[in-house]
Amino acid sequence: MSQPLLSIDNLHVRFARSEDEVYAVNGISFDVYENEALGIVGESGSGKSVTLMSSIGLLRENGKISSGTAHFQGKDLLKLKPRQLEDIRGRDIGVIFQDPMTSLNPIMRIGDQIMEAMLTHRYASRKEAFERTLQLMHEIGIPDPKSRFKNYPHEFSGGMRQRIMIAIALACEPQLLIADEPTTALDVTVQMQILALLQDLRRKRGMSVVMVTHDFGVATNFCDKIIVMYGGQIMEMARTDQFIRRTAHPYSIGLKRSIIEVGHRGKEILPIPGASKALTEEPVGCPFAARCSFATERCFQETPALRIYGEDHHIACHHAEEVARHAV
Repeated sequence: MSQPLLSIDNLHVRFARSEDEVYAVNGISFDVYENEALGIVGESGSGKSVTLMSSIGLLRENGKISSGTAHFQGKDLLKLKPRQLEDIRGRDIGVIFQDPMTSLNPIMRIGDQIMEAMLTHRYASRKEAFERTLQLMHEIGIPDPKSRFKNYPHEFSGGMRQRIMIAIALACEPQLLIADEPTTALDVTVQMQILALLQDLRRKRGMSVVMVTHDFGVATNFCDKIIVMYGGQIMEMARTDQFIRRTAHPYSIGLKRSIIEVGHRGKEILPIPGASKALTEEPVGCPFAARCSFATERCFQETPALRIYGEDHHIACHHAEEVARHAV
């Protein structure tokens, strides 16, 4: 197998607070290969965004990477100086942030915002950047690019602002695109348009994508591989077809049962009991144990390792086989 484009290994991230510490990410490891789309799924606070943002140097001031590596094209991003990381971020690694209204500069014309990355990274001359910006605006579906070049973010709808964010992320033709909740706060029709656009752009460019989302439907329809996170740890990781057929972690099954799917009219929605606990203590045992009907004393005392469960399928559960039998 070829070498991964991005390889995160045993990443631990903490956030210091006045009264305690938050153990946000606890030993995350995964690889992203060329031309691959990886979906990271989980509820709010599971560590999805922190894992990726910390690996590219976008961590809050009170955040600290206590251990781990994040190799991109053979370079450990966590050991690079800020200027070296800035050269990679925005050029080789593009990022689509969660909220385009707060991520876009409200007093800067959108054309200039798209051009900015190209000029900052010396990817193109000003004339070339202008022409490429018009081309990108056309490609992402913004009509009449020349006249809309001079518009401000507030003059666009939510879906159009998200398209502008995509154009900014793709301006320098990155090899890896990180899409952090790219369809949040968009209605269903616009969501599908944005996902179709991303899929088309990904295929044309042959780039890799890591998509952070809380939506199983988005992840399974867009991604080649799925990671389910909870409590700052990976619960399940599998190729999408394997994940759909053989979901075996109690948390993954709980998430799937708690959503409405097309064709399941009249099917009862089963919420996951309890609530996720605050990550203010060093993790011991399985983070999902207190909410799991299969949990035993071992689950509270011994953290389950992410082990091979099947072909292209890994799981962190002491009782995965038993869970799978009951899930049928």
